[in-house]
Amino acid sequence: MDRTVVEVPGISASIRKAGVPLSPVIKANGFVFVSGLPPIDPATGAFATGDIASQTELSLQAVKRALEAAGSSIDKVCKVTVYASNAAHFHTINEVYARTFTHAPPARTFVAVGSWPMAFDIEIECIALA
Repeated sequence: MDRTVVEVPGISASIRKAGVPLSPVIKANGFVFVSGLPPIDPATGAFATGDIASQTELSLQAVKRALEAAGSSIDKVCKVTVYASNAAHFHTINEVYARTFTHAPPARTFVAVGSWPMAFDIEIECIALA
């Protein structure tokens, strides 16, 4: 099996520092699997808080960085799962999301979750072509 763990600058170290046992990105057999990424401040690597629009933007930026580190791009995304702490965030998340996926958006699932052990309100994961 062709499986590679991809190091993502500013993200991999943040996840390790938080003690979360996962790889942010795995490349395998022509696909790129991006773990659920929360809003990570690209300047500090810290998990960011704030309103849901800014958290969504930071989470999508983290996904883009992860895809690019794996040699893929946002245009090659096939499936996205959005996890949000409150279903009431749906419309605001969609407004930000639509600015990223402007043409032929990928398949997507939106899931409202109870809570996270950290102070953010969104995680976004995806599967893309390599």
